[in-house]
Amino acid sequence: MAVGVPENEVFAAADAVLARGERPTVERVRLELGRGSPARVGGLLDQWWASLAERLSSETRLPTLPAGVSQAFVAVWQQAIHLAQAVAEQGLSEQRQVVTAERERVAVVEDQARQDAALARQHAMVAQAAQQVSETRLADLEALLEQRATQILDLQQQRDSLLRERGDGQQHSQTLHQELNDLRRKAEQERVAQEIYVRGVEDRAHREVDRAREESKHMTAQVKEAGYQLEHLQQRLEGAQDALGQALQNAAAQLARGDTLEQQLVQLRSLPVSERKTRARKKPVPSPAK
Repeated sequence: MAVGVPENEVFAAADAVLARGERPTVERVRLELGRGSPARVGGLLDQWWASLAERLSSETRLPTLPAGVSQAFVAVWQQAIHLAQAVAEQGLSEQRQVVTAERERVAVVEDQARQDAALARQHAMVAQAAQQVSETRLADLEALLEQRATQILDLQQQRDSLLRERGDGQQHSQTLHQELNDLRRKAEQERVAQEIYVRGVEDRAHREVDRAREESKHMTAQVKEAGYQLEHLQQRLEGAQDALGQALQNAAAQLARGDTLEQQLVQLRSLPVSERKTRARKKPVPSPAK
């Protein structure tokens, strides 16, 4: 919207509208000009109406006409001036109403603009506060993410350590189980050997007794010698029986040692891996007696 239309252009446009037989209004003058704000044109149009009465009053003298005609023309002219002033007053009133309405409209627009600006500032403040909250929340989430990543790394390291310890424990358990099996197998071999030895001793003793009995039947003449041999055989039999008892005791001891080792293995399996390693270093598994 153009502002600052020259005064003479507005006056010329109003004269042109009046010359066409139309009453000059703000819209007609603006249409004639092709530009100009309603407030600017309305203010200058008020001045034009005021100057129009002065211009009409200055034209009441007509010296070239006859006196009667001049008086009649002056009367008509004055009546026209009064009518023009009435029209001008009416036009000024309408222009004032237009200007007042325009000012009210502008005031409403300005008030709405101020309200919109205040609302925009309020929205901007709310958005800024929300942005600050979001940035703070984002920083907290990033810190929490770093903390969780550190915890996950620690848990992975602990898991790897536990897996290694479990592997070591399984290997140690397998070793102990193998040693226990070896001890059981060796104890079984020694028991079988002891049984074979005992049976051999018994067999030899029986053979010796049988032979002594057989010789005693056939050698009645040699009673003393037979009696001596019989005593000797009895001594050998007692020695064999003692050897058998000792072998049975050794076998029982080997079986007891096997049971003890099996109990120790069960206890080791129920202990944590770290304590198993500590006990294994402090107290190695004893080897079976030969």
